[in-house]
Amino acid sequence: MKKKELLWSDFHSNIHPKQINDLENWYDFAKEMLDFWGVAYYPFLHRKSKHGLPLEDTIPLEDMQKDWEYIRQFAEEKSEDDFTFFMGYEWQGNGEDGDHNVYYLNNDQDIHHPMTYKELLNKIPKSQAMAIPHHTGYAVGHRGKNWATHDYEYSPFTEIYSSHGSSESDYDDLPMNVHIHMGPRDSKGTVMQGLKEGAVTGIICSGDNHVCPAITGNGFLAVWSEDRSRESIFKALLNRNVYGVTRSRIQLNYELNGALMGDFIEPSQTSEAKVEVKGTNAIDRIEFIKNNVVKDTYIHNGQWEEETLTGNVVFKFELELGWGPDQRVYPDIQEKHWTGSLKTTGKILDIEKLWTTPGQSVSMIGESEAEFDINTTKGGYGNEKLSQKNHQTPYIQNQSMIFEIEADVNSDLEIIIDDKTYSYKVKDILSESHLIGLVDEAKKLAKERFDKDNFYRSDPFWHNAYKVKIHRGVPATAYEVTYETELGELAQDDYVLVKVYQRNGERAWASPIWVKN
Repeated sequence: MKKKELLWSDFHSNIHPKQINDLENWYDFAKEMLDFWGVAYYPFLHRKSKHGLPLEDTIPLEDMQKDWEYIRQFAEEKSEDDFTFFMGYEWQGNGEDGDHNVYYLNNDQDIHHPMTYKELLNKIPKSQAMAIPHHTGYAVGHRGKNWATHDYEYSPFTEIYSSHGSSESDYDDLPMNVHIHMGPRDSKGTVMQGLKEGAVTGIICSGDNHVCPAITGNGFLAVWSEDRSRESIFKALLNRNVYGVTRSRIQLNYELNGALMGDFIEPSQTSEAKVEVKGTNAIDRIEFIKNNVVKDTYIHNGQWEEETLTGNVVFKFELELGWGPDQRVYPDIQEKHWTGSLKTTGKILDIEKLWTTPGQSVSMIGESEAEFDINTTKGGYGNEKLSQKNHQTPYIQNQSMIFEIEADVNSDLEIIIDDKTYSYKVKDILSESHLIGLVDEAKKLAKERFDKDNFYRSDPFWHNAYKVKIHRGVPATAYEVTYETELGELAQDDYVLVKVYQRNGERAWASPIWVKN
């Protein structure tokens, strides 16, 4: 497989005019979570018509230009940083071509809001700008993607999944119903329909986040770049060497006849497809989709479960903290602060941070111990500290970490949560999940508020308890896959993409490779 550097980003973070002074905080969180970042300034505001109809419209030009110059100055100040930052903005026009985020290679460009996509492309510089379509599955003409006007030289890839849900196809089992007023989903604007109609577009996922960047569960972009330089990243994006994940960082490399995801290749009598996957949970299956038809499916289920594990084993598991009091019962209790640690007799190889809000930390102590400091937040609709568009957990913000550990299968993992110690054998973590409910705290709270700490069943306490879930772990043989397959003749305009499914429901889509003379 070609050796390039795998870099991660959330390439859809909408900062509103009223949030512009938060840009530094957004940048700091993006820098913690990502390898590079592009902000998408959102110069829109809801106003009312003469008789009170709510209308979303661009803000006054003078205010828009003021904010844009603020972002430009910020970008210039950060240009010497080792974290690449791209200026960008959301363009919507008259809604007939679909919403796009515009990003610039350099910081000397202007913000444009013409009515149509073609007019937009006439105003931005080819090879130094890109306009990325998102939530394409909404109705065409009503802010879904109009593939008839698509130009891949300006729009190299499409956001297939975000906080809105999935725009893959109209029969996808990942819904697109978070913004019910914009829906329902329709086939015509979906990514698969665009590919069927001959559109050339790579595939990413990204958040469409409006409260902060890099919210876990709303999607991330991955790009295979020559290096971390601004120019190399932008070139790799334009070349569609990208893929998307719905939640955690599934590592995916896909080649067809030696070409990398997103590339163009020559027609051929044979086609050798190869994937290397390192997941974050057990791999379910890998689909090879040629011209919108699944031509081969590798099933990883059944390939590892009966393996006898002895001695040292490399494995992953997720540690999730959160849940807590029902807001209907305790409307004033929305946040909890957690402290804790994890210790193994082996080695901690990696920790992936699955934060949903800023303010969390995890750090290594030597090679066998990690400490964490976590805040979980729970609230109803309208609490701007939350992203209410998170498809995974719309009204609750749990925090998670995925640990990759090498340790003896019979050794103990010690997990300390708020000064209480819990110990589990590695083999037990690999056999089932474990749930810790802070029921005593919930009973104490019920006694203080309602003078009630007993009932013939546990509902009043379990339903209002903070919880810790130790997700079932899996060995490396479950989440690491290398697979090759032959897909037959490749004719002009054929395309082949790869889709990875994990057992926990997460997905990854690799950009297609096209046959183009």
